[in-house]
Amino acid sequence: MKRCAIITNFNIYDKAGAAMRVAEELLSLGAEVLLSSVNKDKIFRMHKNRREYVYLPPEEIYAAADCIVVLGGDGSILDASRRAAPLGKPLLGINMGRLGYMAELEMGEISLLSKLIAGEFEIDERSMLSVGVYTQSGTKKTEVFALNDAVISNGSVARIVDIELYEGGELVSGYRADGMIVATPTGSTAYSMSAGGPITDPHLPCFLVTPVCPHSLTARPLLFRDDAVIELKNVCQREKMLYLTVDGRNNIEIYRGDVVRITRAEMTTRLIRLRQGGFYNRLQSKMYGHT
Repeated sequence: MKRCAIITNFNIYDKAGAAMRVAEELLSLGAEVLLSSVNKDKIFRMHKNRREYVYLPPEEIYAAADCIVVLGGDGSILDASRRAAPLGKPLLGINMGRLGYMAELEMGEISLLSKLIAGEFEIDERSMLSVGVYTQSGTKKTEVFALNDAVISNGSVARIVDIELYEGGELVSGYRADGMIVATPTGSTAYSMSAGGPITDPHLPCFLVTPVCPHSLTARPLLFRDDAVIELKNVCQREKMLYLTVDGRNNIEIYRGDVVRITRAEMTTRLIRLRQGGFYNRLQSKMYGHT
């Protein structure tokens, strides 16, 4: 990995400073550092520019890099994954958020970047969701991709909604709930977990469907094979529309009769792992504060 793009929010002082520390570390290791041209003026004002840095337009930086180094929390990594996955580019997360569950390094560990440049790492492939929205007549309205989850809810208003769940065209159940979550195994430790869903090893070939606060004594999270075709239909009579949120973004209007069809995406997110220790070690250190 010789061409490393650095992605962060340069409008936040701490993140900008951390990004330049990482850039200088990579440069000292012989890597070529790619930065967005949008941030060039900010870097000059910080007096952190180096003549070796390569500035590229935002729409070109992912394609030009061998790997993407993301400084931020899980939201930043999720956002980067949607850009990197279609190009097959691997991501290395450096935590600048709270939990940073998907991040590989903390800022105090950037000396381990030497392993990245030396090729001493593994690639952790994570499945993604393809999320299509269809009208009642079957016309596709949009398609987006998710690493964590797709959520249907009533938006900012806390009201119970009615949703039907289908798999392979067969009705599984109807739900009255605050919403429904369809998550990848990676997303099992995010919103789905908070809603009572199971924690799932990220390499299991499955999807999770978790109702949010169901108005029922029997509604439980469900596990489906990852070759399933999952459909969520808005059958709510009281509300004009519901909202689909994908990885915490992309608020898409779901009208009565619309169907959200979710399948496994052909692309995957590729996470760079520099340290020993698998999923359960990470679960302990991130979720329970163990070191």
